[in-house]
Parts: sequence; structure tokens; C-alpha cells
Amino acid sequence: MICWLRYLIGWTVCVFRSREDLLLENLALRQQLLALHIQRPRRRLSTAHKLFWIVLRRVWSGWKQPLVLVTPKTVVAWHRAGFRLYWKWLSRARRVGGRKRVSLEVRALIFRMASENPTRGAPRIHGELLKLGFNLSEPTVSRWLRRAPRTPDPAQRWLTFLRNHREAIAAMDFFTVPTLTFGVLYCFFVIGHDRRTILRFQVTRNPSALWIVQQMREAWPYAPAHRFLLFDHDSKFGEDVVSAAKGMGSQPVRTAFRSPWQNGVAERWVGSCRRDLLDHVIVLKSGICSACWPIMCATTTRTGRTWGSRKTHQRVGQSRSVLHVKT
Repeated sequence: MICWLRYLIGWTVCVFRSREDLLLENLALRQQLLALHIQRPRRRLSTAHKLFWIVLRRVWSGWKQPLVLVTPKTVVAWHRAGFRLYWKWLSRARRVGGRKRVSLEVRALIFRMASENPTRGAPRIHGELLKLGFNLSEPTVSRWLRRAPRTPDPAQRWLTFLRNHREAIAAMDFFTVPTLTFGVLYCFFVIGHDRRTILRFQVTRNPSALWIVQQMREAWPYAPAHRFLLFDHDSKFGEDVVSAAKGMGSQPVRTAFRSPWQNGVAERWVGSCRRDLLDHVIVLKSGICSACWPIMCATTTRTGRTWGSRKTHQRVGQSRSVLHVKT
């Protein structure tokens, strides 16, 4: 009964519809039957079938009614994909205007100049190219310099510097310690990269450039200073500290901004101090803070032992570090 009612409603609708709509509907249904007959299970529609529905959508407003295989949203997506492909094809087919493109030979020459002369910038490389007869602008050279391959990267160059000059590098830094009375103590230390030797350690409430210079002099009272001295961009390490380091025969090297990994030896030692001592005690004053460092490693300077005599380090060949504490 329901089937006959459906047929009756369909015939009634067909009486009032135009012959053009009927032809297009029959064409759409036949095309879907053909697609079902041709395709295998779980096979997508071909490009011809997609193109048919895209064209039918443009010429017939009732294209959604006989659509069974896919949803109308899918047909709209096909149309947009074809729109993108069409304009992409037009963009490639159009002739490129403006200046001539930089040839591969010139690009390779720019990259070679940049790798063999890392200190030269775009102006100097541009001048060399003009002398060789290449007509390029300086902004073009600068743009291609930014795309030049960097081998090795900055991190590898810095790590290579630390490994090759480990015996000649010392680092200095500050770290803070809160007190019982809500004050702040500034702990200054100098550490050698070769044996992780603590050359100098001192505590103060008011650090200044002159005070830092004095601590540097006491870190190397008789022996010559290390060749390189690492420190960050702290305002306390001003021009006076730099001049004092040069006067002692060291070459001051500042780490990059917000790059504690470049001074990793000092940062790891600070982390060890916090984990082994500062996270377990509350400091009252600077004298107590200075006296706690031998206790941290269960050693004292009076017995002739040194800091870290019971602790080995993998980075120095399972050997031990040394700490000189001023008492």
C-alpha cells in the first residue's frame, strides 16, 4: 500500500513538472546507476563523475533531489577544489613579470661566499658580485643570504668551543639565597671547566663591580688566570669587570641572552647546591651560608679534605672536583 502511494505521489508531481526538469532528473539518475554499475566496492567516484555533478549544479537548481550516492556538501567541496586547481593552473601558465630570477649559479656563488667568509655581510658580498659582473641589488643578496645553509649550527659551534678549550675556560655567576628575615644573599662563585674546580666562592648582600673585581683577583692570587672567562649579561658584570678580566690576561666571553645552556657547567653546579643544601635549610645570615658549603659535601677544610672528595663526576672521567672555601 505504501509503495503504491509513493508511486501515485510521484506521478502527480511529474504532471506539474516541466519536461526539462524530468530530462535532467533522468540523466542524473542514469549517471548514478552507471557509477554504481562500474565502480567496485569501496571505490571512489572518477573525475568524470565529479565533473558531471559540478556542471549539473551550475545548470540546474534542483540537482539535490535525485542525488543519492553522495551528499550535496561533497559536490560543493568538489567544486571548490576544482576552483583552486583552475586558478593554480592559471598562475603557473602566466608569464612571470618583474625582474629576472636569480640563477642557480649566482645563488650557489652567494652561498659559497657566505660559508667561506662568515664575517662578511650583504654589502660586501654585493660589492664582490658587482666586480664579477653580476647585476644584482643588495636587498636581493640579503634575501638569499638568509636562506644560505648554516653548517654547523650555532649550538654546535658553541659546544665545539667548550670542548676544545675546556682546560682554558672558567665561568663566574651569581645565584640568590633567601634568608630567615626575608632578605636576599648573593652568592658569587668562579668555577673551572677542566676539573669542575671551584676557584672562588663568597657571599654578600650588596654586590658591586668593584667587589666582583676583588673576588676575581683572589680567585687567581698567584697562578695565571684562565684564557677564557664566561659570564652572562648581568648588569653587575659591567665595563669594570670586563677591563679587569682583560688586565688579568683572560678574554671575557658573554653568553647569549636567555641562554643558560651556554654556561651549563655553572648552572649545573648551582642546581646541585640547591638540591643538596638550600632546599633543606633556612639561612639566617651570610656567615652561616658560607659555613654550610663544606657540610654539604661532608668535608671540611681543616681536615685537609676538599669539596667533592666523596663524589665522582662523569664529565671529568669519574674524577673529583675541588672547592676552596674561605673561612
